[in-house]
Amino acid sequence: MEKMRARNLNSVFYADSYHPIQAGSIDGTDVLPHDNAIYRAYLCSSIGLYDPFGDPKIIGDPYCTLFVGRLSRLTSEDTLRKVMSKYGRVKNLRLVRDIVTGASRGYAFVEFETEREMRRAYMDAHHSYIDDCEVIVDYNRQQLMPGWIPRRLGGGLSGKKESGQLRFGGREKPFRAPLKPIPYEELKKLGIPPPPEGRYMSRFQVPSPPRRERDLSDREEGSHRRSSKDRNRTEDALKSSADTEEEHYRRSSSHREDEDGHYRRSSSFREDEEGHHRRSSSHREDHSRRRGSSERKEEKGSHYHHRSSSEKEHRYRSSESEKHSHKRKERDEHSHRREKHSRRSP
Repeated sequence: MEKMRARNLNSVFYADSYHPIQAGSIDGTDVLPHDNAIYRAYLCSSIGLYDPFGDPKIIGDPYCTLFVGRLSRLTSEDTLRKVMSKYGRVKNLRLVRDIVTGASRGYAFVEFETEREMRRAYMDAHHSYIDDCEVIVDYNRQQLMPGWIPRRLGGGLSGKKESGQLRFGGREKPFRAPLKPIPYEELKKLGIPPPPEGRYMSRFQVPSPPRRERDLSDREEGSHRRSSKDRNRTEDALKSSADTEEEHYRRSSSHREDEDGHYRRSSSFREDEEGHHRRSSSHREDHSRRRGSSERKEEKGSHYHHRSSSEKEHRYRSSESEKHSHKRKERDEHSHRREKHSRRSP
């Protein structure tokens, strides 16, 4: 039991519809109003004195409109527009002023161009500072929350503790998980929705604003758009597959052409190699023939030179021998004459 109570202290839940008596309860289980303001709001809700769509100043799409509260009394429309423009395109802005004095009442309604931009401001602009004041941001509960009663009639949400008129169930002050037994029968008689047991949220979880409900025609149109998108996707897929096949065929054709070109280039390269081989063989044969002829010529020249040199040497030797023989003859003749002369003298 103690563990359950400790867990419930950190568990909260938010109101989907507005009931004045439940809004005055911290855990959403009260069945009696505890102050006169709640009783006044309950009377207005019971007899239908308040029409949330009867204000002629309300314009624009409620699903794209944001409530900004706790503004400074000095904050102007231009300042607020400049700050809200950081979260999206501002389509319309209404700063609520006093009908007599014209002074700001500290809250405004900002309409964005799209619901996505409104949700972005809903998530990021909460507890931001504008002119040194911490502001709160919420969706347009006046038009989107069933049974809504404004603060001036005793309803509303949040509030300050000093006023003694705190209202629970909203983003700023959610309901706490009940610590006591829930009176289901009394809540059912008053039309108050009971706490969602087993589906509580954490304090740090942000409740999502309501989404636009589409009627049957919108659903049919959406299904038609989805079917047309599916057909377009199918056609695009078929076109892309056909384009892919064609591209594959072109690539395969180009690949075959590249292979043929490579085969032709390799064939021409082999032919060039064979021609080069033939030319080199013929060149080697010519070189060998020229070399053989030059060698034979050299051999002939060397043989002729050797023969001529031997002949010259033979002629020289023969001439030398003739000279020597001639000289011997002369010496012999001279010695013979001397002998004759010596014989004749007494």
